Amino acid sequence: MNIVVNTQLLIPGRLDGIGWFTFEVLQRMTASHPEHNFFLVFDREPSKELQFPENTKFVVLPPKSRHPFLWFLRFEILLPFLLKKLKADIFLSPDGWMTSFTSVPCIDVIHDLNFVHFPKDIPFWTRNYYNILFPRYARKARRIATVSNFSKQDIEKTFKVSAEKVDVMHNGCNLQYKPVSEEMKIKTREEFTGGNPYFIYVGALIPRKNIARMFQAFDIFKRKDTHNTKFIIVGEKKWWTRQINDVYEGMEYKNDLIFLGRRNVEELNRLYAASQTLVFTAIFEGFGIPILEAFHSETAVITSNVSSMPEVAGDAALLTDPYDIKSIAGAMEKISKDEALRNSLIEKGKRRRELFSWDKTARLLWETIDKTMQQIQKE
Repeated sequence: MNIVVNTQLLIPGRLDGIGWFTFEVLQRMTASHPEHNFFLVFDREPSKELQFPENTKFVVLPPKSRHPFLWFLRFEILLPFLLKKLKADIFLSPDGWMTSFTSVPCIDVIHDLNFVHFPKDIPFWTRNYYNILFPRYARKARRIATVSNFSKQDIEKTFKVSAEKVDVMHNGCNLQYKPVSEEMKIKTREEFTGGNPYFIYVGALIPRKNIARMFQAFDIFKRKDTHNTKFIIVGEKKWWTRQINDVYEGMEYKNDLIFLGRRNVEELNRLYAASQTLVFTAIFEGFGIPILEAFHSETAVITSNVSSMPEVAGDAALLTDPYDIKSIAGAMEKISKDEALRNSLIEKGKRRRELFSWDKTARLLWETIDKTMQQIQKE
């Protein structure tokens, strides 16, 4: 069987949540199924760092995916010809992009519908492309995969597709995330916060991540803080808005925020493990991989009680109302003062993390491919 896979986000050094999903799943899937041919389709020359089994071939289909007009050219016009040329039996898209003009059975992985619910977080042309074409892709796909039961229900309701068509496969976690020694924790705190304890946030700095309320909550927390707690922010200011900036500039304790930009996995692991708590109080998430990364790094977690986050966190995190600044600040104060609570959450996180793995994700996505082939054979 020839399986053609969209791998436009598989760029080492620039992997985000969906990029990691693509990498981790394909590494396992290609190795586990040597009887099939996998064609990984890039929009640029693939990195030499990428190593896959012999049953995998790299294909470059320009142009680079940098703008909605180029996406349309690439996916709607050029991709159908490539699928025909490669004699594709299945087209798998791990990041939601598909094509409307092919008879090849398609499997579409739609991680969440943030572009539907929070369109203002996304540039005009990009959100219009998503909101016009992704519903079409969802209806055309033979099967849809997604990363949480929350997203499954959202896709069914919003795109009006059958529940039977949507499969759930939770994300896993990079196994480079692990606990570190006390010596390393001390060294990390000395390096980044002058030895002081700190909260950590990891993710994009965009409105739906609730950045402004998180800053306001930290300001409230600091008024009672007696430990000189800092707040490390890991993520690019790609969508830093005027509202976020106004809140930041108006903060009483903004000098206790430390912005580190994007960090590699090794550094990020140290930052998680040496932190007091991950604060991840987004308004909307399809999954929330930082929660798992914190569980594996053995640090406590504060997260939101909405969308997919309770599904991932279970009883291993302190849940807050993301719309209530005092609720977030109260959780910060509670977890900062209560070492027994932090230790309890860490122990629960150790158990919770065992429910999620990339091996399981890859196996479930292969089951989706298998279901699709069985449907085709019955026709």
